[in-house]
Amino acid sequence: MTTDAPAPCLTLTSPADLLAAVPYLVGFHPEDSLIVIGLHHGHAKVAARWNLPFPRGTLDPLTALFDREGITEMVIVGYGRGEAVTPAVDEARLLATASDIHVGEAIRAHEGRYWSYICDLPRCCPPEGTPYDPTTSQIAAEATVRGMVALPDRRALERTIAPATGPVRMAMRRATATAVAEVRARLTAATDLDTFAHDYVTEALTGVRAALTTHGGRLRLDDTEAARLGLALSVIRVRDEAWTMMHEAHLPLWKDLTRRLEPRFVPPAASLLAMAAWRTGDNILATIALERALTTDPHYSMANLLTHALQSLLSPDIVRDRLPTPGELDTAMGPANGGWLIPLLGLLDDEPPPTA
Repeated sequence: MTTDAPAPCLTLTSPADLLAAVPYLVGFHPEDSLIVIGLHHGHAKVAARWNLPFPRGTLDPLTALFDREGITEMVIVGYGRGEAVTPAVDEARLLATASDIHVGEAIRAHEGRYWSYICDLPRCCPPEGTPYDPTTSQIAAEATVRGMVALPDRRALERTIAPATGPVRMAMRRATATAVAEVRARLTAATDLDTFAHDYVTEALTGVRAALTTHGGRLRLDDTEAARLGLALSVIRVRDEAWTMMHEAHLPLWKDLTRRLEPRFVPPAASLLAMAAWRTGDNILATIALERALTTDPHYSMANLLTHALQSLLSPDIVRDRLPTPGELDTAMGPANGGWLIPLLGLLDDEPPPTA
């Protein structure tokens, strides 16, 4: 789903225009999907997407979303075969009626043709469907000129945050092994675990702030910095420091780390990426980032919390306006202690398989 974040403006005057614009609204060319676009006096405010088929009740959160955004009109687009699309479109139209929202258009697109659920006049909506080609549309050309992007499919979007491979992966694996060895050596030499935890967390918090500053200047963390930060983010207090300082400009940092970190260290970075993407209105990227996190650790609490928020179509403002300050985190969590290191210690013993 996208929200009303600033974006280039496209003027749509026909179903073909709508079908050409949808891929740029969601970031890729959909398949087996339902897209619901909510408008406020003719201007798109939200665009939500679901995989098809889905269980009844899936669209229920739209009611609160549309009320919050002041939606006055809805446009519905289903992609796929009729047996999957039609029940979903029917559910969306019933929801619109219950919410007193006008449905401006409802269409199904499949294999280069579209059918309207609103119009049944053969001269403009023939039973065999109306052919269309979104790639040759003027809307597609305008969107491209305005810097909007539509990837071929969802898998292409997934690949933008897929694990790095080749030399990049090998370099990060070596850097991670070195960072792990450093922490183990310091743990072995420590005489008091609470003191070590205090020193480690203090250094890690400094590292988080430095990383945000580095990426804010459009510089990239080197492998050693990235590996150390990946270890540090496994400590909840360190991760939450990054969360409280969250800004949309941090998205490239978390995207880079989600790709480069060794898999077992990915959930915190991927969750922070999801949060940054959610704040920009890119809920699809946020969802894919959360899938990365939960594939590695299905019980990772931050990822599960954000997943629930996205599925409920909540506004990121509910989190944005309630984030504690670093000082409030210190007050709430108290002094650092050895118990804070338990997640990190568990990851130190989880070595990846050897690589030739």
